[in-house]
Amino acid sequence: MLQENNYITSSCRISNHTIYKNGGKIFEEKNIVFADFLIAAYAYFNLNYPKFYKMDSLSKLGWLASEIVLKDTFKAENYKPADVGIVLANANSSLDTDLKYFESTKEFASPSLFVYTLPNIVMGEICIRNKFKGENAFFIQEKFDADFIEQYVNNLVNNNILQACICGWVDVLQEDYEALLFLVEKNKTENAIAFSTANMNVKNH
Repeated sequence: MLQENNYITSSCRISNHTIYKNGGKIFEEKNIVFADFLIAAYAYFNLNYPKFYKMDSLSKLGWLASEIVLKDTFKAENYKPADVGIVLANANSSLDTDLKYFESTKEFASPSLFVYTLPNIVMGEICIRNKFKGENAFFIQEKFDADFIEQYVNNLVNNNILQACICGWVDVLQEDYEALLFLVEKNKTENAIAFSTANMNVKNH
């Protein structure tokens, strides 16, 4: 396979009650719990997607990061639905929701929690929102492995399985959380950087 150059055209990091896009801080709300931080960010960016409130914490975090990484960057008209995919990883799978669901079974098992007891549901929420129908995969790893993500996504894009991909890390366990997403595209745009392990590991993005 001939190695091609692919590009990070947008990035988003959410951690420590702060949101960064392309390395710049765009939102911060301290002194509140994680659940309230997500709602505050949703309101701040004036997002309009009522289903957001029904999602579990992992899906809210990943969905919010995807909205930011796509906003003012992604040109949907340049792609067919099957051209765009998602590759994510985390350390805790859906454990945050699994624990909440287990607690609910002591009284009445919650169907609304049960539907989120798989980590890949976050990808489904992003795909439904954006009508993406391309390849997707979710991996469980001890920590963010940028080298693995680079190789996996390059294989998909360089073999024309995908033309664009949202990839990265979305992890939640109670108040411990982090999202780190990248929009990878074949075409270089203004301010794009090379899709590489080094560039994914740069602090704050």
